[in-house]
Amino acid sequence: MTEYTDKTGATVQVERSTTDEMFEIREPGGEVAGHADFRERDGERIFHHTEVGEEFGGRGLGTALVRGAVEATRAEGTTIVPVCPMVKGFLEKNDDEFGGAYRLPTPDDLAWLRGGDS
Repeated sequence: MTEYTDKTGATVQVERSTTDEMFEIREPGGEVAGHADFRERDGERIFHHTEVGEEFGGRGLGTALVRGAVEATRAEGTTIVPVCPMVKGFLEKNDDEFGGAYRLPTPDDLAWLRGGDS
C-alpha cells in the first residue's frame, strides 16, 4: 500500500486488490474511489482500463492511482504494457522517470485481451 495526498489535502491509499487483477485507490474512510485493471501475461502486466468515480473528480485521484499502480509494478520488476490511454499518457509524460519499465502494446497483446489468443 502506498499513500498519496490528493488536491484537497486528503491522504488516499493505492493498493493491489487481493481478489482481482486491479489496483484500487481508497478514500481515508476506506471507500474505493477507483481502480486500474490489468491482466498478466508472460511476466508482463497489461493495464487495459482505469476508472475513478465521477463523485471523486477533480482531485487528481486518477493520476495518483496510475502512479501507485505503475510504481508497484515497476518495483516488482514486471514490465508494464499500457493499453489504457490514461496509463499510456502517464508513462509518456513521465518517461524520464519510468522509461525502460514499459513497452507499448502490440496487435498480439490487443488480440489476447479480446480473447482471440491465449
